[in-house]
Amino acid sequence: MRYCLALDLQQDAALIAEYEGWHREVWPGIRKSIVDGGIEGMEIYRLENRLFMIMETGADFSFEKKAAMDAANPEVQRWEELMWKYQVAIPGGKPGEKWRLMERIFSMTK
Repeated sequence: MRYCLALDLQQDAALIAEYEGWHREVWPGIRKSIVDGGIEGMEIYRLENRLFMIMETGADFSFEKKAAMDAANPEVQRWEELMWKYQVAIPGGKPGEKWRLMERIFSMTK
């Protein structure tokens, strides 16, 4: 399955550069939690302060299961707390919601 999500960053060039630096050196435990959660591939793109993430998962992937795993992982919780320094929730989301799932509106293959 492919999922696409969006998130905004603080509108600050220095903070954006720091955020990108963290993502060039993602902690090994964070990478492991991504794979252990059923995510087979992940890419993040940036346009100004808007981020776009593409996740490729197995058919059994569940956002709820991944969230529960993350909540029980102290290293993931430290990472997420650190990342909030740079991130801004997109309006319209639930309280505390970071990445927002995007709806596909066009595909060449369908």
